[in-house]
Amino acid sequence: MAANIVVLMKQVPDNTKLRVDSALTAMPAPGGPSPVDMMMNPFDEYALETALRLKDSWGGDTTVTALSLGHDSVKALLKKAIAAGADAAFIVGETAPLDGFQRATVLAKAVQTLVPDAVLVLGGHSSLDEAGHQTAAMTAEALGWPSLSGVKLAEGDTSSLTVSRVGDGGLEQHRMTLPGVLATIKCDYELRTSNIKGVMKANKTDIPVKSLADIGVTLPSATTTLIQLSPRPAKAAGQVITADGNEDAAIDAVVAYLKAQKFA
Repeated sequence: MAANIVVLMKQVPDNTKLRVDSALTAMPAPGGPSPVDMMMNPFDEYALETALRLKDSWGGDTTVTALSLGHDSVKALLKKAIAAGADAAFIVGETAPLDGFQRATVLAKAVQTLVPDAVLVLGGHSSLDEAGHQTAAMTAEALGWPSLSGVKLAEGDTSSLTVSRVGDGGLEQHRMTLPGVLATIKCDYELRTSNIKGVMKANKTDIPVKSLADIGVTLPSATTTLIQLSPRPAKAAGQVITADGNEDAAIDAVVAYLKAQKFA
């Protein structure tokens, strides 16, 4: 029996060119024109690399499938995943921007319908655009699978993995029985690059766009609503306290400032 891996991938704005319009009250419509260049979410790149490394160690008939929400504009991103070593890809079309709960519901149903033999789902722990830190964990909940976030390394076989993750107290090691979901951060290994053979395969690979009806999911009501996007406020000037030969007075001034700012 094949033990296959799904990688959740998201197309995000290039953060070196991202600008926020203070009048913007909604994310751009899925599939619509983008005012900036788009790219693969960086943490998803490490999810893909982790999946490919596991595929190399598992061998056999193991396959890696890239899965994304969006429209035809996402195909370029998924072709890069195939060029790097993924075997197949699917897009589930969005008709409107989804909140975290809706997105996880759709992704879980897509995994169950499109890759029913999957034993592992990998995704980045956060996306550059929304930074919700929730998609992988919520997808795991929808699947009824265990999950771990902050993952830097995953090794093992098709039945269980040893997972290294960053926790509040430092690096932790966990044993996860599969099926399960992992959310990766930046890992300590290099991302592989595509070769000519991979690029040729990507160019020939058809990437279907499935509708919500195709995967048999009814979209639940949104639980959160984006009200407005706005730039981060400008940083206020700091306050300089000098000793001028009176260190005790300077210390008192620092303590008074911290108390006034409710830092102490």
